Amino acid sequence: MISVNNRNFYFHRIRQAVYLVFICLAAVSCKVYSFKDVSIPPEVKTIRVGFIENRATYVDPTLSPQLTDKFKQKLSSQTKLIQVQTDNADYDVSAYVSQYDVSTSGVSNQAASINRLAVTVHLVLKNRLNDQKLGTPDFETDISRNFDFPATSSLTDAEATLTPQIVQQMTDDMFNRLFSNW
Repeated sequence: MISVNNRNFYFHRIRQAVYLVFICLAAVSCKVYSFKDVSIPPEVKTIRVGFIENRATYVDPTLSPQLTDKFKQKLSSQTKLIQVQTDNADYDVSAYVSQYDVSTSGVSNQAASINRLAVTVHLVLKNRLNDQKLGTPDFETDISRNFDFPATSSLTDAEATLTPQIVQQMTDDMFNRLFSNW
C-alpha cells in the first residue's frame, strides 16, 4: 500500500515530466530551438573530403587515417550530402593537422605533473556554389584543442588513450564549424 506522501511525491514527479515534455515540444514546434542545428541548403548535394594529412612537427601515424575516417562517417550519418571524389563537388573540404605539440601544463614539487598535448587542425572549405550565394562561404580556419595527461606517462602511452578522444572532439569541432556556424 502506497502512503499519501509517496503518492503525492510520484504525482508531483509525473507532473514535472509532463511539463518538461510539453515545453520541449513547444520550443521545437515554434522553432525557438532546434535539437539538430545543422544548416545545409537543399541545393548543396555533394561534398568532397580529402585525406587529412599530419603536417605537424611530430606525426602520430594513426591520427590522420582515424580523423579522416571518423569525419567521413559523421558526414554520412548526420547529413544527406553525397561524398564524391571528383573536383566538381558542391563543397570541397580539405584539412591537415598543423600542430601536435606537448608542453608542461602543471608543476608539483618543482617537477612536471601534467603534460598538455595541443592539437590543431587547419580546415578549408571551398564552396563551388558561391557564385549563386548558396551555403557557407569559402573559409579557412584553425581548430585547436588541448588534451592533458599525467607527466609520468610518455607521449606514446598517452596517445593510446588520448587518440580516440582527440579524433572524436576534433571531428565534432570540424563538423560544427562547417555546418553549425560555431
